[in-house]
Amino acid sequence: MTLIICHLYGNLMNTYGDNGNLLMLQYLAKEKGETVETDLVSLNDPFDPEAYDLVFFGGGQDYEQSLVAKDIQKKKAPLTQYIESGGVVVAICGGFQLLGHYYINAQHQRLEGLGAIDYYTETEANRLIGDIEIYNDRFDLSLKGYENHAGRTYLGPGVQALGQVQSGFGNNGQDQTEGCLYKNTFCSYFHGPLLVRNPQLTDIIIDLARSGK
Repeated sequence: MTLIICHLYGNLMNTYGDNGNLLMLQYLAKEKGETVETDLVSLNDPFDPEAYDLVFFGGGQDYEQSLVAKDIQKKKAPLTQYIESGGVVVAICGGFQLLGHYYINAQHQRLEGLGAIDYYTETEANRLIGDIEIYNDRFDLSLKGYENHAGRTYLGPGVQALGQVQSGFGNNGQDQTEGCLYKNTFCSYFHGPLLVRNPQLTDIIIDLARSGK
């Protein structure tokens, strides 16, 4: 069987070791007996919601995010359809931010997001940096990672976090939430260590992708 992964804007959104998460997905999927194909979908490329078992959307700097924010509007309908139908998504930092309503960057520019999930992000001068641990009650998992972000993300009413912060800062350093878990979309400020340090979560994500095939 073949697991087809979409690396969304992978030539632009791939900072702080985010590619390690993609490599972990590819490795463990192969360990489960899957043949893995990875397609790059970038600027001006169409997105086919029926073509992929899993979408990986990494982080990027403000300049790259400004390019992606404009282009992602062209993909709004099919990407939203994919998310709403339970398609599996892993979105890290900048990718996380751009799935929400908007992101206000360090230059005070408002970058419109996909608006697929109810949250927004604003930037503050001081960055939230360091080791972090969260607890996810949906899967009864403690997840460990590393965060480095100036963005402050605020989840809308009723939107579930990926986990409750046990130590570290999380989405905004105030409400003890980290990331977002919406249907089968997993968002986080953890960078490369998210799936590398938490193989149980990687297994869950791959199994979800396989079950939707």
